[in-house]
Amino acid sequence: MKNLSKQIDWQKCAGLVPAIIQAASNNEILMLGFMNQEALQKTLKTKQVYFYSRSRKKLWLKGETSKNYLNLVSMQIDCDNDTLLIKVNPSGNTCHTGNYSCFGNEKGKLAILADLFALIEKRKKEMPAKSYTTSLFREGKNKICSKIAEEALEVMQAAKKETKQRLVEESSDLLYHLFVLLADQKISLEDVGEELRKRNSK
Repeated sequence: MKNLSKQIDWQKCAGLVPAIIQAASNNEILMLGFMNQEALQKTLKTKQVYFYSRSRKKLWLKGETSKNYLNLVSMQIDCDNDTLLIKVNPSGNTCHTGNYSCFGNEKGKLAILADLFALIEKRKKEMPAKSYTTSLFREGKNKICSKIAEEALEVMQAAKKETKQRLVEESSDLLYHLFVLLADQKISLEDVGEELRKRNSK
């Protein structure tokens, strides 16, 4: 991503390029903004998306007021070198109206999994006191793995002898601990998704 600025045809749009913002977790389009070279550089440096406001004629950080930041995952340029596709993990709803996206889309039901994973990664980064997730990270991989084994057994027990609701509850516990392990090992949901896409294409 570091060499993107040199590849972009800045002259075509008078120093600005459109930036399509896409959720990394589900590929939904969240918004369209514009970037100049400074906005691009600050985005790459801070890993939070900046835009150039054409009306205010100034740089702005998405989320500076709402705290609904767009956390950079990846960035690529199109074949004409004049449009950016930026994948992000949003901290909240993207649109200023409160909608998930600026195109009125409601958040997908399974997006809660991406939200949970993002929260776990935040816990790993900040390590707040009195957090169960923090305690798992501090105890390390062996402890996390033992919790996954424990939860897997409880899932099987629920499936064989308990109600569907108990199976849902135990499955939720298992997914949570699996996500903690992935975060601990620096594996993202996108990594898992890419592996699933490879298998689905076979």
